[in-house]
Parts: sequence; C-alpha cells; structure tokens
Amino acid sequence: MNQSSQKTSAGVRLALVQARWHADIVDEASKAFIAEIGQRTDQGKHIDVFDVPGAFEIPLQARTLAKSGRYDAIVACAFVVDGGIYRHEFVAETVVSALMQAQMETDVPILSVVLTPHHFHECDEHRRFFRDHFRIKGREAAQGCLSVLASRSNMVAAA
Repeated sequence: MNQSSQKTSAGVRLALVQARWHADIVDEASKAFIAEIGQRTDQGKHIDVFDVPGAFEIPLQARTLAKSGRYDAIVACAFVVDGGIYRHEFVAETVVSALMQAQMETDVPILSVVLTPHHFHECDEHRRFFRDHFRIKGREAAQGCLSVLASRSNMVAAA
C-alpha cells in the first residue's frame, strides 16, 4: 500500500516501511505498531505503509520518505535470518547503519524493528515465537516513536 496524502494539522504523519521476506512474521510488528499508535493517540489513521522486497531496500525507501517532508517519523520493519552463509549479520548491520545515516541527513526520526535472531529454523515453534516477539517489538516501536516525537515537540516549544 502506498498512500500519498499530505501531513495534516490534526496530527503527525508516520510511515512504516516493511520488508516482505518472512512477511507473516514482519506483519505482526506492523499490525502491533498501528494498533498501539491507534490506542495511544487519534493518529492511527495517519500511518502510511510501504512494502519493499527485503531489508536491504528499506534504507533508500526510508530516506526518500524522510526527504519528502511528509512524515514526522518513519519506522522500519524486517526479519533478517541466517541463511547459513553469515550474510545476515552484514545485511542487518548495513541496514541499521544506513537508517541512522538517513535520519541524521534528513532530521526525521527513523526507528528500527529490523531484527536478526541468533537461531531461526523454518518450523512452527520458531515462527510462533518470532511472530509473538515481533508483536512486542511493534508495540515498543510505537511507544518509542511517540516518545521521540513528544521530546522533539517539547524542544521546539521551548526554543
């Protein structure tokens, strides 16, 4: 889904960029993030969701969204698993570093729910565990996002 509505004076506009690898797990973070924002504010309707193929594509999309001036904060969600060739550590580190660089360049907070488990196996038990874990991380990302936005708002008001 790619919504292009402008920032409204009624509240903040958030973007959520999610990788489609292991979508059944990543979607749990997204759903929990949106639900938590909706419970804590009236801003749930101002969350635009953007899908990208994998974690590696998230930073460019996040930076593009941040540069657009439409978003007060961006949240990135991905599940980077060990495929047996140790590439996952490189991917996760690169993605998180690029997200940090993008937020520093644009002055738009970019929060990360890009997680890399030590051990993941394609079995029901692990899928269930990580879906539950991503729900928790989605809620925590929402709480962190609102906290960052409140802090930034207080700094602007004090200036």
